Amino acid sequence: MVIFIYTPILLKIAILLFSIYAIHMIFETGLIHESTKLWRIIEDWFHVYQVFHVPELNDNMQHNTLYRKLSLYFHSLPSLQNSQLNNLVTSNTNQNDVVLTLAPNQTIHDHFLGATVSWFNQTQPNRTFILRIRKFDKQRILRAYIQHIHAVVDEIEKQGNRDLRFYMNASDFGPWRFVPFTHPSTFETITMETDLKNRVKSDLESFLKGKQYYHRLGRLWKRSFLLYGSSGTGKSSFIAAMANFLSYDVYYIDLSRISTDSDLKSILLQTAPKSIIVVEDLDRYLTEKSSTTVTSSGILNFMDGIWSGEERVMVFTMNSKENVDPNLLRPGRVDVHIHFPLCDFSSFKTLASNYLGVKDHKLFPQVQEIFENGASLSPAEIGELMIANRNSPSRAIKTVITALKTDGDGRGCGFIERRIGNEGDGVDEGARDTRKLYGFFRLKGPRKSSSSPNSVLVASPLRICEEE
Repeated sequence: MVIFIYTPILLKIAILLFSIYAIHMIFETGLIHESTKLWRIIEDWFHVYQVFHVPELNDNMQHNTLYRKLSLYFHSLPSLQNSQLNNLVTSNTNQNDVVLTLAPNQTIHDHFLGATVSWFNQTQPNRTFILRIRKFDKQRILRAYIQHIHAVVDEIEKQGNRDLRFYMNASDFGPWRFVPFTHPSTFETITMETDLKNRVKSDLESFLKGKQYYHRLGRLWKRSFLLYGSSGTGKSSFIAAMANFLSYDVYYIDLSRISTDSDLKSILLQTAPKSIIVVEDLDRYLTEKSSTTVTSSGILNFMDGIWSGEERVMVFTMNSKENVDPNLLRPGRVDVHIHFPLCDFSSFKTLASNYLGVKDHKLFPQVQEIFENGASLSPAEIGELMIANRNSPSRAIKTVITALKTDGDGRGCGFIERRIGNEGDGVDEGARDTRKLYGFFRLKGPRKSSSSPNSVLVASPLRICEEE
C-alpha cells in the first residue's frame, strides 16, 4: 500500500528531472542560439539600419588606424568569448595567454548605451570590418561609441597587451609580410652607458607625449635616428630595445627589393602608426656605386618623411659617416645621431655582468691593460665568446683576453703567438680553439676604427648628438 502512495510523487520527481535535463540539452545543442537568430531576423523587419565599412587600407593605400584598433577591441568583447565560431591563437610573447580572434565572415554583437550593434569580418576581396547599426541609434551613440573603442584600445596598449609585429617588404607577398616580433632586447640588456641610456629613454618618452607640441610647431609627429658604427656594435639590438620600450611594430625596408622611387613612396604610405621604420646600411645606397634602382633623390625624400605619416620613428644605420655628404644628414632629416664604437673596458665590464654575472674579477686589470694598449673587439664578438664559455667565467675572460691579443683590431698578434706554450699562467690556454671558434669574425676583413666629424664632440663610448 505504501508503494502505491509514493509512486505518483516519484513519478513527478522523475518528470521534473527529465525536464531540467531537456532544457539543459536545448542550450547545449544550440537551439536557443538558432531561435535567437530567428528572432533577430524578425526584429530587423521593423528597423532601418545603416552600414559602415572600416577597411584595412584607406583610399591612399595607407593603414587605417581604426581597423587596427578594432582588431584589438574585439578581444575585450564578452560576445566574442561566448561566440560559437572563433579563431583560437596564443600570444606571441606568452604562450600561456590564449587569444580569441574573429574568424573570416564571422558576426559578433556589441552593446553600448542601450543600443546593440553588430560587426562582420569581411576578408574578401579586401579585409574590412562592417558595422551595422540602427539608424535611430546612429545619431545618438556613433561618435561616443568610436571614442569608447579608442579609449579601450589605448588602455590595452598602455598595459602592454598588444603583440608586436616585424614587417618586411616582399614583392612576392604584397607590399608587406609580417612575422611576430619577439626579440627580447631591452634597454636594461643592451651594452650602453647608463647616462646615455637614460637620455635616449627620456627622448623617446618625450616623443610619446609630444603630439600636441609637434603640431603646435607645425611639424609631423615623428622622430628620426642615425645609428652608425662597425658591424656587431649593437645597432640592431638597440632598435629592438626601442621597439619594446615604445611598444611599436618594426618595418624593415630592404631598398634592394624596391624598383623605383614611386614604389618606395608607396610602401612608406602603407606603414601604420606606432611603428619604427628601419633602413640598414644607408651609406651603401647613398654612394654612386650603389646597385639599387632607387635614386638618391628618392631616398632623401623618404628621409624627409613627407610621406611617412605621424607617430612613427625612422631609424637609419650606417657603418660610417665618412663618405656621406653631411648635408644629407642635416637636422630635419635626422634628429639624433648615435655612434656605436668597438668595445672598451667599460663596455666589457657591462658585458661580463650581463653574460657571466660577474661584477669584478682578478683578471679585470689585465683586460683593462689590453684595452688601454689599443686592442678592441665588437660587443657582439666578445658576447659570443662569453656565451660559449658561460659555465666558467674565468675561462670566458681568459678566452676574451686571448682573442683581444690575437684579433683585437689586428694588434698584438705576434705577442700572443710568442706566449702560446711558453708560459704556464693559464691565461692563453685554449688559444688554438679560440682561433677556430673566432675565425668567422676575421672573414669580415680588417676593421677600421670609427671616425666621424662629430666623434670628438662627446667623450663617451656611445655618442648621442642632438641635431635639431
